[in-house]
Amino acid sequence: MKAVLLATAALLAPLPAFAQDHSGHAMPGMDMPAPAPTPTPVPAPAPAPQDHAGHAMPGMEMPAPAPTPAPAPQDHSMHDMGGMEGNDAGFMPTGTLRRSAAGSGTSLLPVPDRMRGGFHVPTGDWMLMAMGSASLAYTDQGGPRGEDATYTANMAMFQAVRSWQGGTKLTFDTMLSLDAINGQRGYPNLFATGETAHGEPLVDRQHPHDLFMELTARLDLPLGGGVTGFVYGGPVGEPALGPSAFVHRKSARYLPLSPISHHWFDSTHISYGVVTGGVTTSRFQIEASAFRGREPDEQRWDIETPKLDSWSLRASWTPSPDWVVQLSHGRLNDPEAMHAGQDENRTTASVQYGGDNGLSAMLAFSAKDRVPGNTLTAWLAEVNWDLSRHHSLFGRIENVANDELFPDHADPLHDTKFRVTRFETGYAYRIPLSDKGEIALGGSLAAYAKPAALDAAYGKAPISYTLFARLGLGM
Repeated sequence: MKAVLLATAALLAPLPAFAQDHSGHAMPGMDMPAPAPTPTPVPAPAPAPQDHAGHAMPGMEMPAPAPTPAPAPQDHSMHDMGGMEGNDAGFMPTGTLRRSAAGSGTSLLPVPDRMRGGFHVPTGDWMLMAMGSASLAYTDQGGPRGEDATYTANMAMFQAVRSWQGGTKLTFDTMLSLDAINGQRGYPNLFATGETAHGEPLVDRQHPHDLFMELTARLDLPLGGGVTGFVYGGPVGEPALGPSAFVHRKSARYLPLSPISHHWFDSTHISYGVVTGGVTTSRFQIEASAFRGREPDEQRWDIETPKLDSWSLRASWTPSPDWVVQLSHGRLNDPEAMHAGQDENRTTASVQYGGDNGLSAMLAFSAKDRVPGNTLTAWLAEVNWDLSRHHSLFGRIENVANDELFPDHADPLHDTKFRVTRFETGYAYRIPLSDKGEIALGGSLAAYAKPAALDAAYGKAPISYTLFARLGLGM
């Protein structure tokens, strides 16, 4: 417990250095309007039968026209912070309505769900930004295979952006996590599978994230006609495959457990070696990626060797600022250590909604086809509703077909596909710290629907609960 608290505090310690309000500071390279001068009172001219307003009158001193007050300084604190503030005016042609915001990697979010950008510091020609979140949680996963544990989920994000006249923009992103202090086996999460610890597959556990979740650069270049081209990549990043990762979705913000469908939808959000190119307009984004297909190994503190042995394609449509629809497909080369020699064809589709009414939701489908092997599908629906300034309700329903629940080759149920549904719902009480942060205190309850063949291993009706405290700074 002490290690969890110390590491969580260490991850977020740099963020208060950004906490000053720079909204009124001059940004280099941008002419900021001067404070409005007080106009000198001018006597009203005597009435005249004709209008001589524009005529010079020889021999007569005409009063000087009253100076026009300069416009008041504008607040530039939230201008175009690249991936954190989203696809705003910097990505769109002048006068175009912003119809999407940036999620994880190059994915899109509804505009009301955008990350708020955290703390900003203008320096030279660059704008620097920092944001993050950290949760301390206790979970008791039910049934014979359930365990209890205290764990932390955390991340810190740093960004540097430089924009040029005409819309060209260069963005550097770094995202870090200290999830690894939970140990190689992560935390208990009934029916979750994926990755390994100590050479053994993780079953009913959520693996920790790597220290380096993202180290990328992105260049956006207007091409004319309302079209912007972009190139994104780095040694650690996220390819164009699936919806925005769950750690970035507002619909999942207060859900304390990771989805058991994580390895169907967004397991590639930490990929070692990514290059993505695409084009975006006010309504559409088309992109393609090359990346390393193998999932991260057990060594969570290092950077693995980048490769480009897999590919993906994604099309996104934003019919309005409140909706994002995406369809994607990828071919992953040998992605799972426990299924060595098997490639994967993965197809995902999702619809996300975010409204100014405090409601955020997503419905998604995924099919991963092992080559050779089974095709395993998953459905996910999740929602968050901010009822007021302090109260939020949230929930998630997942249905997955999983053949990894019995990894022992001697077990008669080994490699058997079971369809399992998890229902999770909860409440969070939010305490605003400022316009840049909040503390949320809450909990969730989970129940499961499963085949009777799993009763011996999991119990007839396991129930799990989780309690959490979450600090969010800029997100």
